[in-house]
Amino acid sequence: MSRFDLSRLGAWRDLAFFDDTLPGIAAALAADPRETLPPRPQVFAALEHTQPDAVRVVILGQDPYPTPGHAHGFAFSARADTKPLPRSLSNIYKEMVDDIGACPPDADLRFWADQGVLLLNTTLTVPARDAGGHGKLGWQQLTTQILGRLADRPRAYLLWGAHAQKVARDVDGGPNFKLETPHPSPLSARRGFFGSRPFSRCNDWLHAQGQAAINWATPETS
Repeated sequence: MSRFDLSRLGAWRDLAFFDDTLPGIAAALAADPRETLPPRPQVFAALEHTQPDAVRVVILGQDPYPTPGHAHGFAFSARADTKPLPRSLSNIYKEMVDDIGACPPDADLRFWADQGVLLLNTTLTVPARDAGGHGKLGWQQLTTQILGRLADRPRAYLLWGAHAQKVARDVDGGPNFKLETPHPSPLSARRGFFGSRPFSRCNDWLHAQGQAAINWATPETS
């Protein structure tokens, strides 16, 4: 893997990670013969799509979907033609229907990003068919710096699962809306993700802050 194109990062480019840590990650990826997902131009898609000052909600994932053709750089999201839905996303949609009565028509959540939802994986790459395979490359340093950059004003944080909660442990639950629940994966969704009503509760908080609600379900009207 050759150098990443950082020209579309905007204000995120100021984070020290891109000069201090990314070169070593790029070298490690170049030395790995396995297919890396998502495709290189999409690795920083979530940051390119949602600039720091536009972020209103943060949803933290762990690493991209390891099935070729699914991941496109946004946590929990997948290409629109992905069928069946990834299992965690299917459970997210089940909870959304129970919470607000509707869910998106396909796996593509980029319309959330259009509204200021940062869909951030804490590890931005994965070897094809090897979930967690790039978990020790150092991507988490970027997540730490991103969360630090976002500490300048209150935001909503939907933290699904122990991994996301550990990464965001320093996010202050006083000024911010910080909702911590089990992960939506089939292994844990019934332990408290189902019934947590993250979408309506997040919108209630945004409304109380004087902000517009997130349109979670209908891309054509977002």
